[in-house]
Amino acid sequence: MDAEFQCHCGRVRGCVADVAPGRVSRVTCYCDDCQAFLHQLQRADLLDALGGSDIVLVAPASISFLQGTHELAGLRLTGSGLYRWYSRCCRTPLGNTLGPTTPFVGINTCVFAHGAAILDNMFGTTRGAAWGKFAIGGIPNGMAHVGPVAVMRIAGLILGWRISGRTWPHPCFDRVSRKPKWPVSVLLPDARQALRASCGPNPSRRM
Repeated sequence: MDAEFQCHCGRVRGCVADVAPGRVSRVTCYCDDCQAFLHQLQRADLLDALGGSDIVLVAPASISFLQGTHELAGLRLTGSGLYRWYSRCCRTPLGNTLGPTTPFVGINTCVFAHGAAILDNMFGTTRGAAWGKFAIGGIPNGMAHVGPVAVMRIAGLILGWRISGRTWPHPCFDRVSRKPKWPVSVLLPDARQALRASCGPNPSRRM
């Protein structure tokens, strides 16, 4: 099935084509960078109670934007960090990418206007906690850490997307120049350090 998504105010809309549990991978990421990104956007309300983000990894070529691309922008927490894409209109996180030649986009499921049961049907349930050491108070009871089997499956998906040409067209990078399609800023070290107090397993303050 196709999964439509949008930012919270609806100005940015898009679609992920041909999704099914066997075509994607879903994890709950607790890393302090994902937490910092949402704090920087002033959207910490999108983190779960333990600081997690529900992320679905999909092939870049499966994503198409239908409207509102003029609202898109990217942020890197460091000069070599992930490209983290969001809507400027309502500061909704839209997807994370490593770069133009590594074929995956990690989409925060908050952009899909579907209930939990429908999300599970489209993407499968989460395969575990990534970077659970940064979870606030520890990962939920019953949730496993992302282990070698899950990591190998993700690597297999990415390799398959590369071999089958699913890197292009990429929703965020130009194929010829390999440059981002949208403006990208890099967080200054002092700003990144200031976010640390709100992130990780023992946050001293919440933004």
